[in-house]
Amino acid sequence: MKRIIGAGVAGVIAFSGIYALAASLSVSSNQLGAGTSVVASCTADSLTVTYGTLAYSTTIPGYTVSALVIKDNTATPSWTTCNSEAYRVTLYGSGGGSLGEVTGTVSGVANTSGSSFTTASFGTAVNANLITGVAVVIGG
Repeated sequence: MKRIIGAGVAGVIAFSGIYALAASLSVSSNQLGAGTSVVASCTADSLTVTYGTLAYSTTIPGYTVSALVIKDNTATPSWTTCNSEAYRVTLYGSGGGSLGEVTGTVSGVANTSGSSFTTASFGTAVNANLITGVAVVIGG
């Protein structure tokens, strides 16, 4: 009988902890979103990704992206340690499908505000209108 009571008490305590954790989570329509964030081994700063090269295509018609610019927002001293690190950038479309991927080595970043580098060119230019997300990994 003591075992049954003990198991019941343990179950109530475990359920209470899970319920409390779930109660602390909140989602609302104006906060719902998705993204990918990887903290690189060379910097813990936040990075901004922008279109590096846009070209108008009459066959789409619209703009295509052939390279991206990755910028360190705070440019702390650790940013220069990213030089010579490998990077991988993947562009995503609706449904999470990959539209293009490029790899290379970080080069040319400095320790100044606004420091950035441009990725290598994608093998095939990507329709800018189809891009819904981007994932960046540095030092991985």
